[in-house]
Amino acid sequence: MKVILQKDVTNLGDAGDVKEVADGYARNFLIPKKFAVRASAGSTKMALHQKRLAELKKEKRAKSMKELASSINGQSVTVKVKVGENEKIFGSVTAQDIAQALANKGFEIDKRRIDLDQPIKSLGEFKIRLKLADGIQAEITLTIEGES
Repeated sequence: MKVILQKDVTNLGDAGDVKEVADGYARNFLIPKKFAVRASAGSTKMALHQKRLAELKKEKRAKSMKELASSINGQSVTVKVKVGENEKIFGSVTAQDIAQALANKGFEIDKRRIDLDQPIKSLGEFKIRLKLADGIQAEITLTIEGES
């Protein structure tokens, strides 16, 4: 079935794209969740218009993310965690903790934009990469300090 995506769908396409998908996928998932509509002659014109609007929105977002990347790049953030004997951390520092520390400094970053392979389980300094948009990245220095 040919559908026109109304929203960006991971591993399928961006809003405005015309895609050929399995009938069941379209009927049971994409269309009920309003991620797509069935493609027809009239809706194809609408899709082209929507695609142009999405491109403009994407360009505007990329510009704002570049500005954010230039302001956040090189910043240092400190996270305080509870430690036990031998400076052993209770738990770990996750992307959510880093996002909260950035929010405290005035930078609203979604935790999914923080490139963290695995949670941090030790004290020290770490270089953390932020993937803000397609091809736009920033790097911060994360310092993890212990508190008793």
